[in-house]
Amino acid sequence: MADDKGMNGSGGVIFTNVRILDGSGDYPFTGEVVVQGNRIRSVTRGSARIGAAGGGGQAVIDGMGATLMPGMCDAHLHLSWNNAPGIDPIQMMPPEEHTLVTAEMAKIVLDAGFTMGRGAAAAKPRLDVVVRNFINDGRIPGPRYTAAGPEITTVGGLGDSAPSHIPHEGLNLGIVVSGPEEVRRAVRMLIKYGVDSIKLNLSGEEITGMKAEETPMSEEEVAMAAQEARARNKVLAAHARSSGSVKQCVRHGIQNIYHASFADEEALDMLEAAKDKHFVAPGLAWLINTARHAGEWGIKPGTPLTIAYERELEAAVETCKKMHRRGIRVLPGGDYGFAWTPQGTNAKDLETFVEMLGFSPMEAIVSATKLGGQIMGMGDELGMIKPGYLADMLLVDGDPIANIRTLQDKTRLLAIMKDGKFHKAPKMNEQRRRLIA
Repeated sequence: MADDKGMNGSGGVIFTNVRILDGSGDYPFTGEVVVQGNRIRSVTRGSARIGAAGGGGQAVIDGMGATLMPGMCDAHLHLSWNNAPGIDPIQMMPPEEHTLVTAEMAKIVLDAGFTMGRGAAAAKPRLDVVVRNFINDGRIPGPRYTAAGPEITTVGGLGDSAPSHIPHEGLNLGIVVSGPEEVRRAVRMLIKYGVDSIKLNLSGEEITGMKAEETPMSEEEVAMAAQEARARNKVLAAHARSSGSVKQCVRHGIQNIYHASFADEEALDMLEAAKDKHFVAPGLAWLINTARHAGEWGIKPGTPLTIAYERELEAAVETCKKMHRRGIRVLPGGDYGFAWTPQGTNAKDLETFVEMLGFSPMEAIVSATKLGGQIMGMGDELGMIKPGYLADMLLVDGDPIANIRTLQDKTRLLAIMKDGKFHKAPKMNEQRRRLIA
């Protein structure tokens, strides 16, 4: 982490001569932003005022017209997915190495401008929890992170990865249950581990051999998970590709819906009626790259598996367009962490939203910033550049509204600030940086 005492000291930081893209959806404006401690103290419109005068030991960053915007959120983040070429290398990694790799992934995601992430599942019980805690303690770099545990799945469902002739709990990616009482125990164990959210696998996944449109978990099992999670104030999330699983999410108040590819009109009607209670992170990068760009790892285009993913991608794009038109909150988060969807390429989602889903560049950025603060449960203090909000910001060389791909170029991220401190400090020469004594 950058530790420039001038720019990370107690005197605060002034960003002057910047285009402020505040995350509200309003058009960017020229102005100044003052950071004091870990929060934004003031936002001023117009040409340099405070910066010109200086004062108070504050570091003055002359952005020279660069864009200052909120840090982004990956709403479907697996920090323990280790960029491996498949599920087995993730699950079979020993826990000691896996903890270090999870911390490594956290830094990679922050380096890409994602200052917040909603954990969507962990490969082992406490990987997310431990890394979240170390990030919060300032011991390792990483985004603000809500920790998940392994997914809860049914016998034979997504995450029950042990072969039938070697039934062994340790070989599973998820926690395998059958019946409400086993669900109750699984939820309570995850809460004991210290997770922030409980995730259920409510549908299948083509690469595992279980069809995406299958819905294996019973209503009684889902209801038990929801009851136990709410009793301890934990957020509910679900892997839900099938239409039936999306309906289960709405019926049982599961806040974070991952995928929703095959949601039919009834499911969309239900979602729209409860749109203030749900977020959808469709994970399109997984569909696109598995269908089209995983040949190097043995997943060849034109095979039955990739044809199935092309079919789902087509359905997911249409579903996402409908959700967007209906005002349902759709957020970036592409299931990154496999060899063909590597961590650090997360900003590709914003381009996908614009080019495939019909989002404007501004709408895509709002989904990654303002809505990101909301899915983190911090919408009143995170995801926008406003007085009183947490100082998680990016200084970007260029205009992401004019070219959304700019956010994928890490060299264009001149500075990354999280909690009022620079993770990546700007490289300023004497014309661009002035320390006011």
